[in-house]
Order: sequence, then C-alpha cells, then structure tokens
Amino acid sequence: MSKARHISETPATQFLKQHKVAYTEHTYDYVDHGGAGEAARQLGLDPHAVVKTLIMEDESAKPLIIVMHGDREVSTKNLARQAGLKKIEPCKPEVAQRHSGYQVGGTSPFGTRKKMPVWVESEVLDYPVVYINGGRRGYLIGIDPKVLVSLLGAKGVSVALES
Repeated sequence: MSKARHISETPATQFLKQHKVAYTEHTYDYVDHGGAGEAARQLGLDPHAVVKTLIMEDESAKPLIIVMHGDREVSTKNLARQAGLKKIEPCKPEVAQRHSGYQVGGTSPFGTRKKMPVWVESEVLDYPVVYINGGRRGYLIGIDPKVLVSLLGAKGVSVALES
C-alpha cells in the first residue's frame, strides 16, 4: 500500500488490520448499478475474481451474507435449501444498510454492524486472491478468500446462476 493511494479506513479495513490480515487497496470510479462488472472493467480484473457481498434475509427476517462471483447471480432457492432454511430473499437496500452498516454498493462482509452468518460460493475459495468491497463505494480490497472462512466462519455453498 503506497501512502499516495491510501484510502481512509472503513470498519472493514479496521477489522482486517485488527486481525492482522494482509490486503491490497484498489479504487475505481463508482457507477450506479455498475456492480462488480464495472469495477472489474475499470481495474482490468477478471470479473469472476471480483466478488459481491449481498445481504439477504431468511423466512424469519434474520439477515445473512452471501459472497458471490460478480458475474453470477444467487439461486435463493438453492441457498435456502443448502443453508437449511425455508426461504431466503434479498433485503431492501435500506434494510441491508441497517444490518450491515454499509451503503449498498459499498457492502463488505468484514466489520458489519451486526454479526451475521456468512455463506460463500465454494468456487470463490479456490482463487488465490479475490477482490471484495472494502466498505465504501468505489473501493475494493484484494484478499485471500480463505479469510472469509477463518475470520467469519463462512460456509461454502454451490448456488451460482449464470447472470
């Protein structure tokens, strides 16, 4: 991390520093509804290695996190089945923000306001480095995806759909 490109800390980066996790910082110009694909395009990254953090709720309105390849959608039906739940659906943006403490488009699984169960598309864990939101729009961090398992207790699932 060069001092010239340092970004002010977020709850996610504070959490990672506290746990002595190495990461790289990558900034881009945030575009509304551009998603991980836009970030990958601007940064010249493999869209499959740029992952998104989605906040969803189960049938009891309990929040959970799913980390998915940026170029894939989540089968909520398969996620519910593999998580042993009846139903899972995406949260409304304002509800997701309340659960995570992050603005939609800047959600990180690290340093969330509430502790939530974390699920991760299993294939994501095969990458040596993934690029995940660092807690602010237009800001990704490069990180070993196994940190999701070791720090957050993420469980692997196979719920990706072609987008």
